[in-house]
Amino acid sequence: MKKTYRLMCSAVLLGGMLAGCSSSGESAKPAGETKQADASVNKAEKVKLTFWRNSGNDTENAAYEKLVAAFMEKHPNISIDMVPIPYSDYDTKLRVSIASGSPPDIMALDAPTLASYADAGALKPLTSYFKADGNMDDIPKSTLATYTYQNEIYMAPLTESSIALFYNKKLFQANGIPLPSKNPDEPWTWEQVLDAAKKLNDPAKGVFGIDPAQGFGNAGATAYFKYPIVWQFGGEIMSPDGKTAKGYLDSAATKKAIQFFSELYNKEQVSALEYPPEPFPNGKLAITIDGSWSLANLKEKYPSFKLGEDYDIAPLPKGTKQAVANGSWALGISAKSGHPDEAWTFINFVTGAEGQKIYCEMTKDIPSRYSAAKQFPELNEYPKNIFVVQNQKYGRPRPITPIFPQMADAVNKMFEDVTIGKRNIDTAVAEAVTAIDKAYADAEAQKKK
Repeated sequence: MKKTYRLMCSAVLLGGMLAGCSSSGESAKPAGETKQADASVNKAEKVKLTFWRNSGNDTENAAYEKLVAAFMEKHPNISIDMVPIPYSDYDTKLRVSIASGSPPDIMALDAPTLASYADAGALKPLTSYFKADGNMDDIPKSTLATYTYQNEIYMAPLTESSIALFYNKKLFQANGIPLPSKNPDEPWTWEQVLDAAKKLNDPAKGVFGIDPAQGFGNAGATAYFKYPIVWQFGGEIMSPDGKTAKGYLDSAATKKAIQFFSELYNKEQVSALEYPPEPFPNGKLAITIDGSWSLANLKEKYPSFKLGEDYDIAPLPKGTKQAVANGSWALGISAKSGHPDEAWTFINFVTGAEGQKIYCEMTKDIPSRYSAAKQFPELNEYPKNIFVVQNQKYGRPRPITPIFPQMADAVNKMFEDVTIGKRNIDTAVAEAVTAIDKAYADAEAQKKK
């Protein structure tokens, strides 16, 4: 194991990659060693840890404040200096702090960015900590896999989210269409969804059949909606090690998924490139794929559009299998932290069952742990049980690769080329594979400079 790590720090704004300069540091100490050493120096010494996170809404910020206060009350010898940073500035400031050698002890990261930080050596592996007292069996294996890079766990998850099929119940009933099952293990197939969308599509009245993946906006965000369709048809985006798209993105199953997606817009014309404002609650969109977070949004902004009366929710459709993307913001430890054991003590509290209960009671998010989710009756009942069960049983990581931004851009462009540009699928897919594999090769070459 090398005792130095390479910090890639140049392309912060362009691609989300760290590139260029290198820094050296001590090799990781076994869990417990640092704590014992500190204790031998001064048992009463108070350790101060810096904790950076992206600032959320008022409720999320208040929940974190409560967690920090609860932790410091239990651990008076550990002080947490929490620094919330606006989302738009967060990644840039964090990467600059790492490149300059002054990162926070604890940092929050969004799941897709994990591999770039871990690949650069900016994160301390947490595997030994998890095995010692992280209660790994309380977390779905697919969730832990989302925060694992090259066989090491680097992040501890706090919450999860999921997406499902939202449908206009009154439109279904008016057209004599049977309602989908609410059982998370009994989804409609995409063919059933298409059949319903064709019957519900009514251009004369400005009603669209389905929005299958929240449009073509930010590539990283739309990946959360588009990749499950590929998986559901038996396809893949990249190799399990995140090094290549060849043999995966260009597989027959992946191309079948892309073909189906594009035909919703072009051949079947049940989907549109542009929808009127808020089409679903306004009765202009019969079916949409949306997230668990939309329940509160619809209830707040459209109180007359009621769950159970005007709309309902069903599990995400399947092709040959069920699949949904997982991964959210999680907590990790800087490889340069002088107090990794104390940092783990904090992270293990925040992301443990007690911490998740505190946080999710306030935010109404979905806990990542089985035990925490069981403590909330509403998460075990319709409609939220659909999101919880899907994530726990059918969740999958988005590609874990240090070139996630470049990969996501290439895949999003591929979907746009085929769907909007009506390009030949084989050509568009081949270009995406080339772009992804070149991005990985370039990143590897940069690391060796």
